[in-house]
Amino acid sequence: MIDKKMSLNHWRLPAEWEPQEGVQLTWPHARTDWTPMLDEITAVYHQMAREIAERERLMVVAPEDAAYDMLRIVCDTNDTWARDHGFISLVDDQGHRRLLDYCFNGWGEKFPAGLDNAINRRLYDLGEITGEYVDCLDFVLEGGSIESDGKGTVFTTSSCLLAPHRNQPLTKAQIEECLKHDLCAERILWIDYGHLTGDDTDGHIDTLVRICPDDTILYVGCDDPEDEQYEDLRRMEAQLTTFRTLDGRPYRLKKLPLPRPIYEDNDRLPATYANFLVINGAVLCPTYGQSDLDDEALHTIGEAFPGRDIIGIDCRPVICQHGSLHCCTMQYPSV
Repeated sequence: MIDKKMSLNHWRLPAEWEPQEGVQLTWPHARTDWTPMLDEITAVYHQMAREIAERERLMVVAPEDAAYDMLRIVCDTNDTWARDHGFISLVDDQGHRRLLDYCFNGWGEKFPAGLDNAINRRLYDLGEITGEYVDCLDFVLEGGSIESDGKGTVFTTSSCLLAPHRNQPLTKAQIEECLKHDLCAERILWIDYGHLTGDDTDGHIDTLVRICPDDTILYVGCDDPEDEQYEDLRRMEAQLTTFRTLDGRPYRLKKLPLPRPIYEDNDRLPATYANFLVINGAVLCPTYGQSDLDDEALHTIGEAFPGRDIIGIDCRPVICQHGSLHCCTMQYPSV
């Protein structure tokens, strides 16, 4: 075990498109909120599992009684959002990996998370994930709330990191210092606008803005002034134009369409094309049964990730629990 107070300056938070060892899925089961639609969500997970397993290691976390017909790591779970309870991994130039185990508290104590918060230690103790374990459990941080370019810049949203029941009474400046220290970042870029109706995470960046190779930023845009999200997303877009790379150049911005509203029981669901997963040789992209917008989004994502297979996965079942494809997964970089 490594003391996180030690100097970590030779480590970095890799970008998602760098080579990966594998991806973790935390499998849906009958004691989660997926119970009313377990068959539908399991079909989505099977599709994700197949695509991942064709290209890299697939690690499935599930309780003993989960209806899963392949090898798995047995562990009791509250839910399935591996992005937010999984390890955040650092790498160095010597081929080592550091596993940061942060506190996951159900997005600000909105939902039970005690079982999910114990998964990382279980996986580490079993030897399923190797590296230097770093205990960061005194700080609340979800993987979906940060993005890295792999070069020292970490992006996040103020709406999430400063939300109630996470890290109070720490100030924004104190939270930034914690992030820079733990993630070995040169700087933190804060996005102050952008929120999807129905989002439980208080504005995770992976629902809004994604960092891509060649200093490219994919972001969710809205062209309908009548949409309730229009003004906030417009302000987010304007703020992104002010961001500069570490060497002072503007980012290359590419806008993703906003899916047409999808409702369940009159409540709008947080559908977003930004919630894609980059894996070795491919990008798994959420689709929502809107062929024109689905095609536009996949084309735009393909432009940002040339040379990779662009694979659409129907995520209409996933957004019924207010997440999407990236939220279901956590990648582990190669070492």
